[in-house]
Amino acid sequence: MYSQFANRRRFRKNALYGIEIFRSVSGVDMRLSDFILEHMEAILSRWEEFAGTLLPAATGMKSLALRDHAQQLLEAVAKDLSTPQSGADQLEKSMGRAPRLADAPETAAQTHALLRAQSGFDINQLIAEYRALRASVLRLWMDEFEPDSHHVEDIVRFNEAIDQAIAESVSFFSAYVNRARNLLLGMLGHDMRSPLQTIQITASYLAALNAGEKVSGAASRLIRSGARMQALLDDMVDYNRSKLGLGISIAPADTDLAQLFADELDQLRVVHPDRQVDLDVLGDCVGVWDGRRLQQLLGNLVLNAIKYGAQDAPVRVTVVGRDAEVLLEVRNVGDAIERSTLDRIFDPLQRGTNHQGGDASGSLGLGLYIAREIAKAHAGEIDARSDETETVFSVRLPRGK
Repeated sequence: MYSQFANRRRFRKNALYGIEIFRSVSGVDMRLSDFILEHMEAILSRWEEFAGTLLPAATGMKSLALRDHAQQLLEAVAKDLSTPQSGADQLEKSMGRAPRLADAPETAAQTHALLRAQSGFDINQLIAEYRALRASVLRLWMDEFEPDSHHVEDIVRFNEAIDQAIAESVSFFSAYVNRARNLLLGMLGHDMRSPLQTIQITASYLAALNAGEKVSGAASRLIRSGARMQALLDDMVDYNRSKLGLGISIAPADTDLAQLFADELDQLRVVHPDRQVDLDVLGDCVGVWDGRRLQQLLGNLVLNAIKYGAQDAPVRVTVVGRDAEVLLEVRNVGDAIERSTLDRIFDPLQRGTNHQGGDASGSLGLGLYIAREIAKAHAGEIDARSDETETVFSVRLPRGK
């Protein structure tokens, strides 16, 4: 007679979640994997309800979209829980090298992350879904069967499976966001060039008209602003290329750095007529380099010196030809750069404080990063040193062949 009632279940209302689930009155044990599959709808309802609170991304989303791949994900978790696991398997999983399950949709977490990113969820909301899922499943299971010590393995395995799903989701989510950002930067870099060139050509035309002081002054301001925009645009495009793994493209050819750098400094003096920039050249400075890229490198270093150095002191550029290399140094007088700042000065998106004590305006914090990448593309080296006397950026460029 007892066996007749041993498997009997009665319907009850879960007080904590307000979900109708079956509760065993006989104390019959149920593994967590079986519980997940048997109570899938109750768990999915909790998932859907929580996902609907993640605003504004969830606004207007239907039930199917809110649940997304939750069922497939839970089925994969249940499959993982029911699969025997050795100590070696557990160690591999802890290091993010979990094996793919043959019959479970193990990529559900990855697809879920992709769709959430496309729907406008942020990464914190994505992780919050998993946090809520973990708590919901364990609480429902514990309320139903009051697990004891011999269920510890199920709990450990469940947490491992959820952690694996989080790792897969975060990886895919981050990759999607990075691709979208790089695509946007690439589109901006491409689409902004034509209107910027029109502005620069028009400004040069106005300057050549000699139509009076007001027109000439306005043309000069346009030329300076256009040059700053061009520098920002070039840095943004190069940064995007480097983050895509394409690196800085170069086209080496026979180049005389003495003449090349003199031309670049002439252009910078036009844009910054109130600043003194001196050039000293010693020795033979002919080699095989990408002249346009090295002009960009020099321009970034000099603009950095103008921006952060003392306004009443000259910027000094020295080019020294050696046997196998050319040494370029850009010096400016100003406050010493702190050691902690100097250690990361070539990192991207770093902006310092100018000589007047304010944040540098009109900068993406990419100039020195791009300079480093250009030097690396030429098999060269760049470093910086700073003390109370001056700040010096040094670039060593092998002559090439």
